[in-house]
Amino acid sequence: MEAGAAIVFFQYKKLLRHSEFTASLALRTHNKIYLTDDMSRGEWERGKMNFSIFVEKIVVILQERMGDEYEVKVTKVTKNNDICLTGVIMMKQTDQISPTIYLEEPYRQYCDGTDIQEITDRIVALYEAQMRDINLDMSFFSVFEHVRDRIFYKVINYNQNKKLLKDVPHFRWCNLAIVFYYSMEEKKFGKATILIHYNHLDIWKQSLDTIYQTAQDNMKHYMPELLVPMQKLIHDMTGIRLEEKDVRMYVLTNKEKMYGASAMLYSDEISKLSERLDSDLLILPSSVHEVLLLPDDGEHQYNFYRHMVEEVNTTQVEPEEILSYSLYRYSRKKAKIEEIIV
Repeated sequence: MEAGAAIVFFQYKKLLRHSEFTASLALRTHNKIYLTDDMSRGEWERGKMNFSIFVEKIVVILQERMGDEYEVKVTKVTKNNDICLTGVIMMKQTDQISPTIYLEEPYRQYCDGTDIQEITDRIVALYEAQMRDINLDMSFFSVFEHVRDRIFYKVINYNQNKKLLKDVPHFRWCNLAIVFYYSMEEKKFGKATILIHYNHLDIWKQSLDTIYQTAQDNMKHYMPELLVPMQKLIHDMTGIRLEEKDVRMYVLTNKEKMYGASAMLYSDEISKLSERLDSDLLILPSSVHEVLLLPDDGEHQYNFYRHMVEEVNTTQVEPEEILSYSLYRYSRKKAKIEEIIV
């Protein structure tokens, strides 16, 4: 089973790789700016002028272009797994929300020969297009009753996010951390999420326990778990049919397929699957968006699957979407999930 599972795992991850985005949102809350999450970027390459000088030059050109009515500034964004991105924000004093344009990709274009003025034109065009779409009144965000129905949680790697977790309310779970976010859905620009910071709890006058219980209720109601046999997913994506006897592997996520690894925390399907297969379950951390479940056939498998997870993380998963390099097990006897320490 091991070889077949490995082949299917790699095929599945190749099919699921996310596309790049170029901007997220910056939200002004009580004169402090927080950033919404977005998908990850590639690393920048060195070129004619180094990245720091390039960023300074872009800011100067944008400030001249936008005029004194705007404040143009650089922001460092610490994403999941301590991935740091550099963005530029252009904001009027009256603005509550603004796009954050990340500069790693423009710098790569500059290194490939694109003129810096043309790059600046593209940044301004992107900003103007985003502002047309996200002209929102965000004053509601300071009132807990207005946001409580859209507060959810996700799981991230604890050790890889220690810097981020200093500013973010969380609970430790195995070697992961449960953190909270607000999910915003607008017809104009689709979905966006705002990571909840301690400052938000102060504004809302709510405790961490209250936020957790609120998120837990919302997860079950709005983000129900989704357990799908791997054979069905592969068939849906490729048309290839696999027999269940060849690969007894299942994908656990949520109906939105976003931050679905957190479904482990409220899943009823895990225990049902364990009983149906008459086995404890081995849990592989595919990404922050899903985990894989398969029968636990014993310790002799663990090193193989640990190396498989490591290789998939290295070659098929974006750095900020990596959940863990560890294996987990659902114990029927204990009726709980635990980290496998080998």
